[in-house]
Amino acid sequence: MRMTFRRMADRRPVETLVERDDGVVFTMRGAGGGAGLPHDLVHAVVETELQVRDGVWGCVADGVVWGSMRHVSGRQPPHAADRSARLKRERTAAVQRAELVADVVARLARGAEVLPGQVAALDVPPARLDAAVAALRAAAERWAELTPGEDHVVEWMPAPRRRSAPAARRR
Repeated sequence: MRMTFRRMADRRPVETLVERDDGVVFTMRGAGGGAGLPHDLVHAVVETELQVRDGVWGCVADGVVWGSMRHVSGRQPPHAADRSARLKRERTAAVQRAELVADVVARLARGAEVLPGQVAALDVPPARLDAAVAALRAAAERWAELTPGEDHVVEWMPAPRRRSAPAARRR
């Protein structure tokens, strides 16, 4: 999945083009116009760096359509709305955790106050957390350099390889 975040003029919502691997394309409007890193881009960077597959963007990759998304092209699979609703219900806790992780990593990247217990609650190894903070800082620098109308592209991590079912044993 590819997410193309378009920098808009200050105080205008960010426009994101979401191209799922199944060929379905959406646009999405989100908070964060101007020089500050958009909330959805924070999630994309943090979730990709930490390989959070069931967070906000993992849900989109798996078929969730959030209310801010509008279908642009591509044939949606049968029962797409039902699947989206089911995944939203099933992944409520995971998405809430992804929100927490993205918030803490964003505060660390900005140098804002983060309590030690908040970092410990993430249960992320320090080296991986440091890598996510560095990736978010780099994304913030890149975003700040963009002029209105320019894009920042994030490639979502590929789906994990599925193991084939073990061969049946002969008796």
